[in-house]
Amino acid sequence: MTNSRTTVKTVTFTRPFKFRDMDEERPAGPYEVETDEELIEPLSFAAYRRTALWIRLPQRPGGDGSQVVRIEQDELDEALGPEEANPPVPPSPPGT
Repeated sequence: MTNSRTTVKTVTFTRPFKFRDMDEERPAGPYEVETDEELIEPLSFAAYRRTALWIRLPQRPGGDGSQVVRIEQDELDEALGPEEANPPVPPSPPGT
């Protein structure tokens, strides 16, 4: 049994962005964000702690391949803005 996992989520930036460890600003649009997590043991239920957050940057025209950059959650939240970072939770259907 593995004690770690990686999840991939596509996020959409509505404006250009640049994180601390990036060489240059990137245009708005969809990007893949990978989250590495490790299992917290010993618990009676599965719980994970984030160990790293990465963004995959596609190759620029004339560039030499895609790039993966480590980012921090606060950077991601700020770049996405409040609506995208904390999307509204849809209400529960009546009677649930």
